[in-house]
Amino acid sequence: MLRAVALWTAALVVCGGLGVGTAAGITAMDRTDVPGLATANDGRWAYPKLSLPALPEGAPRPFTDGNEGEIHYADLRALVLPAPAGATVDPKRAGGWVSVDDYLSLYPKDRRGALKQAIDDSALRHVAARAWTMPDGTKSAVYLLRFKSVGFSEAFKDDALNGGSRDTVPLDGTGTVESDSLGSDMRAGDTAVYTVAETKPYGAEQTRWSYIQAGDTLALIVQSRRGGAAAVPFQQTVTLQDQLLS
Repeated sequence: MLRAVALWTAALVVCGGLGVGTAAGITAMDRTDVPGLATANDGRWAYPKLSLPALPEGAPRPFTDGNEGEIHYADLRALVLPAPAGATVDPKRAGGWVSVDDYLSLYPKDRRGALKQAIDDSALRHVAARAWTMPDGTKSAVYLLRFKSVGFSEAFKDDALNGGSRDTVPLDGTGTVESDSLGSDMRAGDTAVYTVAETKPYGAEQTRWSYIQAGDTLALIVQSRRGGAAAVPFQQTVTLQDQLLS
């Protein structure tokens, strides 16, 4: 993954020419438009203009004082990142609710039983997802898991998935991975991002995936591509989903 903060400071540009797109700018916004990242020659995708969904009347944002459980009161489906221009969206994962079994299908068969038991014990409320394929063959999937509170979400990520290290539970078909992370200037201040990527030799496809710990909600972003999953659109996708959950 790219590590040059200067590149991504320049890359976080508002769609439509608003000119503000850093994570700091996002967290300062009051439930209004969320800037996307403009398409450029470095491989970024053309995401639509994003908006944070409306909250129920009187409901706090997840990281405000008094919201001890860091609960997202907005409709979880409205927080799933939309697909970029040119994508072919999977009709079974088009931003709506999906089953626990659908989510668990991302992991090796011999791990699913233990993960399902952990989910049964973790007060999981909903799972929403969107998946798509780009013209260059890059396959992406975004899953949002909402738990009863931040404590249950963190426990599932730490205890069941070991999601904060290179020893994380692998995804189905993946091999050895190395850990990496987005820089502090590339993520929202109240969330935590944990990222790994397959190392060579990784076979026909390379897979990158990232967990975003955002209060009561745990996001999983996966991208894979034959010959190698590009770092730039992966970082872009993780950054935008992170901002939507902040």
